[in-house]
Amino acid sequence: MELIPIGIIRSPYHKPGQAPRQGRLSSEVSRIEVRAEFLPGVGDLGRSSHIFVLYWLDKADRTMLFAVPPGTLEPRPVFCTRSPHRPNPIGLGIARVEEIAANVIKVTGLDAFDGTPVIDIKPYSRDIDCIPDAKNEIS
Repeated sequence: MELIPIGIIRSPYHKPGQAPRQGRLSSEVSRIEVRAEFLPGVGDLGRSSHIFVLYWLDKADRTMLFAVPPGTLEPRPVFCTRSPHRPNPIGLGIARVEEIAANVIKVTGLDAFDGTPVIDIKPYSRDIDCIPDAKNEIS
């Protein structure tokens, strides 16, 4: 398996404790700088108000199989949590597209540290991605 970063996130978060627990809890602007060779793939992405951003949590602990979610005291199996510390630390955020200019996509709603590699971007579709009757009993 080979992952190729398509860009990098530039954010105001530089160390643990600065980033929000969930990106949607913040209105801070982040910039996704798309590498030149992948810029044609951006196309008319500006037609979407929101995008999925998949990123590699390069500072995460990849040995964790249990995590203690916020507001709890008991460890939970890592795949039952949204902890960034996991065997394959892939971050998934839904970001609001604020502006696209040249190779920069300005967004709000990300919780990634500055310098985090971006591995993919996909448009969010409320008709496909929103599941109104979804069950949510895990942290």
